[in-house]
Amino acid sequence: MSAGKKTFLADEDGAVTVDWVVLTTAVVGIGVAAVFTLMTANQGLGDNIGSAMSSATLTELDFATR
Repeated sequence: MSAGKKTFLADEDGAVTVDWVVLTTAVVGIGVAAVFTLMTANQGLGDNIGSAMSSATLTELDFATR
């Protein structure tokens, strides 16, 4: 085997790039899953707050008479 082939086969510079791509993909995937989970879990809470606010009555406070 020639020296050039040995050097090429022993070179590991690209392996670090592959590791970072896999790691970044995993982090982004976990982030997307977390956002989707929180979004769907909070949808019911938002609906409850919206209906409570729409059915609330307002009371006028008159502080000017004191």
